[in-house]
Amino acid sequence: MKILVVQQKMIGDVLATSIVCNNLKQMYPDASIDYLIYPFTCAVVENNPNIKRIVLFETVYRESKKALFHFLLGIRKAKYDLVIDAYGKLESNLIVAFSGAKTKIGFHKSYTNFIYTHTVKEISQPKTNAGTAIENRLNLLEYLRPKINLDNRPRIFLTEDEIKNGKRILEENHIDPTKKIFMIGVLGSGENKTYPLQFMATLLDAIVEATDATLLFNYMPSQKNEAKIIFDLCLPKTQNHIKIDVIPGSIREFLSITYHCDALIGNEGGAVNMAKAIDKPTFTIFSTWIKKEAWNAFEDGTNHVSVHLKDFKPELYGNKSPKERKAQAIALYHEFTPDLVLPGLLHYLGK
Repeated sequence: MKILVVQQKMIGDVLATSIVCNNLKQMYPDASIDYLIYPFTCAVVENNPNIKRIVLFETVYRESKKALFHFLLGIRKAKYDLVIDAYGKLESNLIVAFSGAKTKIGFHKSYTNFIYTHTVKEISQPKTNAGTAIENRLNLLEYLRPKINLDNRPRIFLTEDEIKNGKRILEENHIDPTKKIFMIGVLGSGENKTYPLQFMATLLDAIVEATDATLLFNYMPSQKNEAKIIFDLCLPKTQNHIKIDVIPGSIREFLSITYHCDALIGNEGGAVNMAKAIDKPTFTIFSTWIKKEAWNAFEDGTNHVSVHLKDFKPELYGNKSPKERKAQAIALYHEFTPDLVLPGLLHYLGK
């Protein structure tokens, strides 16, 4: 059997949907499973033994109709028996429609249902502590009537060499392994997903005061200036505990370093999901507009803890949709002051 799983989105989404591939391989051990994703997300599924081939949806396919057509022809020539679409947008709709697969499964939408042979309605409230982002993806397998207990935990597969490399980087930067080491997600993917810089600096001061830990910063190269601003806003004592020059050169290197950390603390996003996938504890500060119950996977009050402004000030939200909240994200962040976060963070660190 040849199977194609489609997930054209961000790193967190690609990692979450990889559980579909993992479970399909357990259901059909002899199946050949391909995973269609964007190139920049490859790192989180690299070395996954359940995926036969990673199919890349290149930028050129968006820019050139001719290139897209040739790509779609290639999908059809692959002769997939089953296609599972966890994305559900125009690009993946075209891929499903061109695939020629006998069985095509996707999420229920009135205007695209005709493309699929079977659709699944997304749930809005979680039934387990995995969160709706993961539960909805597993629900795509319902029609196949799995005879196994589905595994709901995304996993990243690091090699021994990668793990050793992470340890070597820490040693070369004279980081004491006998002290706590925290990877800090100091910045989100954009301003509307980033805890205010001054507020973050206040949290870092409190972390160092409470734990005497070494702090490593995780951020994108384009965010170097913002990371330096946070560093400068910290107290001198805190600055002495921040190894600001330890900058992972790639996502896999970030993972190899985080593997040796005690926890990841910071803004919600791909880094948090990746840390969970290598079994690292996390403390997550959710963006003011993101739906927490979708992405607070495996929260247990001990290893994985998260905070959201809505937890403290639900009156600011009412019945506003995520889209409406997104437009007000920055204003809402000003309400999400450190005094709301610190009690939970300090309790977490104490555990």
